[in-house]
Amino acid sequence: MSEYTLCNLDDLGDGQSGGYALTHNNKLVGVMVIRRGERVFTYQNSCPHIGTPLDFMPGQFLDVNREHILCSTHGALFRIDDGHCISGPCAGDALTPIKARIREGVVYVDLDAIIP
Repeated sequence: MSEYTLCNLDDLGDGQSGGYALTHNNKLVGVMVIRRGERVFTYQNSCPHIGTPLDFMPGQFLDVNREHILCSTHGALFRIDDGHCISGPCAGDALTPIKARIREGVVYVDLDAIIP
């Protein structure tokens, strides 16, 4: 397992998102994280429709109500808890999840499942 330090949990306020770029097996991987309480939801920062990054400003992934992840390219909406697209050109598809762990207030991710 290749575990990377993503951020401190306190770097994100409750209901906020952040974006990070990590290098894994010589490939750059964009990672988004959304915090809800003491939980985080992490996905690859790539729209399933055409592969573009989703953030409209660096680290900004949520709609104005902070209820869904919003693709800045086509306006697709994704559920935060499972990455499932509920509206837009990729409706029915889903974001690629990234396994994350929180230990002692630090968020770690494992990229082996998406970039072997």
